[in-house]
Amino acid sequence: MQDTLLDTVRRYAQANADPAGAARTPVPGLTAIRATRRSGLDYAISRPLVALILQGSKDVTMGAETVTVSAGGSLLITADVPTVSQITDASVRDPYFSLVLDLDPAVIAELMVEMKIAPATDRRPLSGEPTDAEVADAALRLMRLLERPASLPILQSQLVREMHYWLLAGRHGAAIRRLGLPDSQAQRVARAVAVLRTEFARPLPVDRLASVAGMSLSSFHQHFRSVTSLSPLQFQKQLRLIEARRLMLAEGANSSSAAFAVGYESVPQFTREYRRMFGLPPVRDTDAARNMAAAAA
Repeated sequence: MQDTLLDTVRRYAQANADPAGAARTPVPGLTAIRATRRSGLDYAISRPLVALILQGSKDVTMGAETVTVSAGGSLLITADVPTVSQITDASVRDPYFSLVLDLDPAVIAELMVEMKIAPATDRRPLSGEPTDAEVADAALRLMRLLERPASLPILQSQLVREMHYWLLAGRHGAAIRRLGLPDSQAQRVARAVAVLRTEFARPLPVDRLASVAGMSLSSFHQHFRSVTSLSPLQFQKQLRLIEARRLMLAEGANSSSAAFAVGYESVPQFTREYRRMFGLPPVRDTDAARNMAAAAA
């Protein structure tokens, strides 16, 4: 019997997943995910991506909107936006599996020209739809290449491009077209976001970010919030807090060293802002997360 996409992702993830359940592939931006239990809340500032849910289900929340995607569906994120996600259906017997591909604006721009399609008005940065058969088929052929490493350098780029093509041509097309406009507001904001992701622990004057985006200060504030749902300062603060939480959970840092590592000068301020974002002060939050992981192990 011929392999399905779930078969190939299951096989790759079981052999290569790290302790967090992520199995990165040699294809840039392509990751298989495996989970054997319901997860805690995962806070992140997501990059543009598509996630094909193959088994189990996941909730993703941005602001007041929550999208639930189950097996056979695809989750699409088309901007650098803050999300809270949770795997809601997973067990040792029936693990959660998904395949995640980072979206490439350059590939989307090329395809839009060749396909002669115009920009769309859909500005939702978060959506879920059934996975198009053509997308799943291209993903399956890409995953099969991982078992034939000599073929990867020759064929991976065209299969990644084909996945983008079918995404543009299918249900998600209207939502991802804005990523292909090189000088669009979303792309200008993305240039500033790239600086924030790299230098979030340093003071970053907003006028510098506006200059990177090629916008006036007032226009930058307006468009940054429109694309990300946050102000530049709020965006930087969330990056700092998410990284501080990772340092404490993954590397065992204490709260004060984590605070200083991500750019805070005041531990009390860090504690206040951490509690506001995660619902508990740092020590109680990380203790609760570790206890939850231990109980599920």
